[in-house]
Amino acid sequence: MNPILRNAFFPALALALSSSLYAAGEHGGHHGNSAMGEPGKAEDVSRTIDVTMMDNYYEPESISVKPGETIRFRVKNEGALVHEFNIGTADMHEAHQEEMQMMVKHGVIKGDRIDHKMMEMDMGDGHSMKHDDPNSVLMEPGETKEIIWTFTKATDLEFACNVPGHYQAGMYGDIDFE
Repeated sequence: MNPILRNAFFPALALALSSSLYAAGEHGGHHGNSAMGEPGKAEDVSRTIDVTMMDNYYEPESISVKPGETIRFRVKNEGALVHEFNIGTADMHEAHQEEMQMMVKHGVIKGDRIDHKMMEMDMGDGHSMKHDDPNSVLMEPGETKEIIWTFTKATDLEFACNVPGHYQAGMYGDIDFE
């Protein structure tokens, strides 16, 4: 997409989608749902799964895990836009999308880059828009990051990009339990 069009499109999309936004608060994808698992330890990793983020899809499209398994996700953004890899339930992703809309609205996410200074800025209530939850990484094009996650029990989970419009365009995948 043309960079000028892209920079105009995503803020406009975010505003169109933002019928209701959360009050400014600590940006986060975990939302206290321990049923989905917990941050893992490097020494407990049983395998590494490479995940590639393209513009509006992931490779692989689904992931199989076992209850109790600790996985290292090595995530690379090969798209032209900012993308997220976030582990959660469908309800968690829906709530998180509202927070991501706020990040676009306030200029933290700017199409193909992240304004890291804006991310640290106090939103007036002692909270920021940091994206530092252990179940999620937000990445600019070309970046590679890791998440180590322990899947404590079988539950309905998916991985998704919650940047405005990306989930709706199909950028999510199932986490299947063996």
